[in-house]
This record gives sequence, structure tokens and C-alpha cells, in this order.
Amino acid sequence: MKPKTNLKRNEAILKLLKKQYHNPKTILKYSNPWELLVAIILSAQCTDIMVNKVTEKLFKKYKTVEDYANVPLSELGLDIKSTGFYNNKAKNIQKAAQLILKKYNGGIPKAMGELLQIPGVARKTANVFLGNAYGIVEGIAVDTHVRRLSQRLGFTTNNNPDKIEQDLMKLFNKKDWFLLTYLLIEHGRKICQAKKPACDKCFLSKLCPSAFQFPNFQKN
Repeated sequence: MKPKTNLKRNEAILKLLKKQYHNPKTILKYSNPWELLVAIILSAQCTDIMVNKVTEKLFKKYKTVEDYANVPLSELGLDIKSTGFYNNKAKNIQKAAQLILKKYNGGIPKAMGELLQIPGVARKTANVFLGNAYGIVEGIAVDTHVRRLSQRLGFTTNNNPDKIEQDLMKLFNKKDWFLLTYLLIEHGRKICQAKKPACDKCFLSKLCPSAFQFPNFQKN
């Protein structure tokens, strides 16, 4: 499938998504930039709902960046175990805390290049963090929903998140980049799910090159 680069079509899809989903945003719960960064790191290979359940207790136990930097790693791992891959996540969170304290005096940088030097932070993490914490938009966060929908809607033929991000940035105006992430996530959760997309209920079906091309719509 070749990506559809028709500007009118892309604009029509974006307009319909905006009409359907009003002010979509991250559902991760946090009260400061550091808590947001921790929540985003925990969200890798884990649902935001589960992350919120874990951080509800986590953020009460650990109040400061110093708390994360100094807690025994095994204890932190147990506290976040339900999010999966907890050993690696605990290491990244603690190393991130230690680096932020040492290099940035406890503050979290606002530049993409500096964020990418923090353990556990990749472009997706950085994009989500910058947009939500500081209102800074440097790119488009490509999670599993954004990747799936971008491919199905014909925005990209790539599978690598960084390449998908570049394709999306070329197709849409920068003013829509931050919102686009959450529009696609919302649509992916409610309609265009991974295993059984509801093409029969989808308001984008007439514009989507993948509509009704899935096993659940094929006749026996």
C-alpha cells in the first residue's frame, strides 16, 4: 500500500477526527513534570490505566526526585512491578533521577536533544513529555495506536516509529502535531482497534484505504 499524500484527503480525515473527539489528551495522571516523566517511562508496553493505578500509590510514597534517586532499586522495582519490565524501568527511572539531580539540579530540560540523553527517554517519550509538561511541540509521538492508524490510513508505509513520525510531520501542519497524536490514539482505542477494527462504525471508512480489509469483515 502506497501512502496517500493527497492534502485534501488528509485535511478531511483530520477535520473529522477533530469533530468526533473534542480536546483529547493524555490520561496519565501527574502533578508535576517529574511525575509525568515517570508515568511516561512506566507506560512502555503497559496501558495508561494500569500506570495510573500504580502511580496513585507510587507518587504518595516518593515525593521528590531525590526519593527515586536514593531508594533501593529492588524496592522501586517491586513498587512498579504491575507495569511489566519493571527491572529495566526501575533502573531507568533511578538513573534518570540521578542524572537530573546531578546535571540539571532537579529540573527537567526542555530541549529534545537533552531529553534524549536521559535514561528511558526516546523520541516518543520526549514528544509526549515536552507537549504535556511545557507545551513545546517538536514532533509527533508515535505509540502503538499512532503507528497502526498511520499505516491503515495510508499516511506511511514505514514501521519504524521515527520514520513514521517524519512522514506525519511532512503531511500535517505543525500546529496540529500535538493534537494529532491524541486524536489517533482516541480513534485507535474506540474504533480502529488492533485485532477487530470496527470499520462498519467508522466515520473515516470512506477515506480509509484499509476499510473492511480485515478478517472480521471477510466472508467465509
